[in-house]
Amino acid sequence: MRVVLADDSVLLREGIALVLGDAGHEVVAAVGDGPALVAAVLRERPDVALVDVRMPPTHTDEGLRAAVEVRRSWPGAAVLVLSQYVEVSYADELLGSGSGEAGTGYLLKDRVSDLEEFLTAVTTVAGGGTVLDPLVVRQLMGRRRDPLADLTPRELEVLGLMAQGRSNAAVAAALNVTLGGVEKHTQRIFAKLGLTDDETTHRRVQAVVRYLRAG
Repeated sequence: MRVVLADDSVLLREGIALVLGDAGHEVVAAVGDGPALVAAVLRERPDVALVDVRMPPTHTDEGLRAAVEVRRSWPGAAVLVLSQYVEVSYADELLGSGSGEAGTGYLLKDRVSDLEEFLTAVTTVAGGGTVLDPLVVRQLMGRRRDPLADLTPRELEVLGLMAQGRSNAAVAAALNVTLGGVEKHTQRIFAKLGLTDDETTHRRVQAVVRYLRAG
C-alpha cells in the first residue's frame, strides 16, 4: 500500500515509516502539519493516510480538521487517526464524511498493543473498513447524548445569550468581558460542536439550534 503519514514528532514519523516499510508498504509522504497533510494526500492519492490529531501551530485538533478538509476534496480518502487523545470536536464530522467506500479509523496510540494489531488496522481502513478504539466510541456516544457536554460553564453562558438573539457586542456587555474574549468563546463553541462555516450553513444559527434542542 501507499501511505501518507502526518505527525509532528519526527521520531514517531520515522518509527512508523520503518514499521510500514518492513511490512512491505510505501510511505510516499511524511509531514508534520495539517496543510502539508492536505497537500500530500491530494497530490499522492494514497491508499490510506495516517493522521495525528494535535499538530502545529496550536496543537489542538489540526490533524482532524485537515482530514475533514481532505474528505471534502476527495470523499474516497481512507483516513486512520492515530493519536494520544480523543478529540471529539471534528471526529463526528470525519466519521460521517466521505463516500460509502471510504475507510475510517481512530485509534489511541498507547492502546495499540502490538505491531500486528496496528498493521491490521491500517490494512482494514485502506480496504474501506472502520476501526474504532472502544474509548473513542464511548466518548462519541456520550457526545451524541448531550451535544453541549464539552462546553465550559462560561461557553454555555455565551451560547445562552446567543440564543436570545444577542450580538457578540451585547454578549460582551452582559458578561462584562471584552469583545475579543467573546469571539474566542464562540470559536471554541463552534469547534467543540463540530460546526464548520461554508456557503450553505451558518455556524451561529446551528449552535443556537443545538442549544435549544438540548433544552
